Amino acid sequence: MEFTAATIAGFLKGEVEGNPEIRVNTVAKIEEGHEGALSFLANPKYEHYIYTTLSSVVLVNKEFVPSGKINATLIRVPDAYKAFASLLTLVEQSRPKKTGIHSTAIIEPSAKIGKDVFIGACAYIGENCSIGDGCKIYPQVYIGDNSKVGKNCIINPGVKVYHECVIGDGCIIHAGTVIGSDGFGFAPQSENEFMKIPQIGNVFIEDNVEIGANVAIDRATMGSTIIRKGVKIDNLVQIGHNVEIGENTVIAGQTGIAGSTKIGKNCMLAGQVGIVGHIKIADNTKIGAQAGILGDIKEENTIILGSPAFDYKQYLKSSVIFKKLPDMRTKIDALEKELESLKKKQL
Repeated sequence: MEFTAATIAGFLKGEVEGNPEIRVNTVAKIEEGHEGALSFLANPKYEHYIYTTLSSVVLVNKEFVPSGKINATLIRVPDAYKAFASLLTLVEQSRPKKTGIHSTAIIEPSAKIGKDVFIGACAYIGENCSIGDGCKIYPQVYIGDNSKVGKNCIINPGVKVYHECVIGDGCIIHAGTVIGSDGFGFAPQSENEFMKIPQIGNVFIEDNVEIGANVAIDRATMGSTIIRKGVKIDNLVQIGHNVEIGENTVIAGQTGIAGSTKIGKNCMLAGQVGIVGHIKIADNTKIGAQAGILGDIKEENTIILGSPAFDYKQYLKSSVIFKKLPDMRTKIDALEKELESLKKKQL
């Protein structure tokens, strides 16, 4: 596909500076730009690239003031990053769509398949399953008995959805993810033995959730593990049984959430966060990378860091002291020796 700068500006409601008829047919990072490419500048750290980029068109914020000559045609928009994301969505939507059901797919007779559904090679749809209109089920996906998938979902290759799980409308699940595997439930029987506790619940995922690659979301012991609408989960995240994730919360990679924890809405969890089980985290909480959460976070809009985690302002003050601990120890040892010497003199 090929578009002029004027066409793109019209779509984005932006203003062209330069040649409105110049054409682009691909996108590129501003530092890797080339003729015919569209790039964007949103982060000031990358401004120096705009003076050397070979991209034909660059999206910039309306308030951007250049400090040198720019060869590219500019399109000024309120938010260059959001505008570029909108264009990428348009490009994605323009790609050829997979259609039909592959001859090697296995669909149990009792399953209900909606309209305009794609089901790829070697996919399996279990008994009494329901697949909504417009879904794309890619090769080697497994959907267990009595599970439901809403409308316009994308389930990428190798995803496994265990029995009786529910996925809402407009969800995207990336390759290798497992939905509804058993929760980590074992009852101690003796010093060296554990009895497995049957996990008879399910996983319930609401609308417009995106789940990254190789994520594991355990089914509930009883009831449901719940992922509320709009949640975004990065790759390699573990979510334990009976966890509830509030709407529009985002979770970065390698985070682990133990069973029965309730996380509020609009929270942000950075990479490698670890959260113990059976606690509650208030709405709008922000948790820094590698933080260890050992208890409830009761106050909304809290920002915490560290392991064990505590208030980020106190953490930043403490981090300054952490670095000085060896010198402080040396000074304390010297003071103790001096004090001991003074005591001996007094005697």
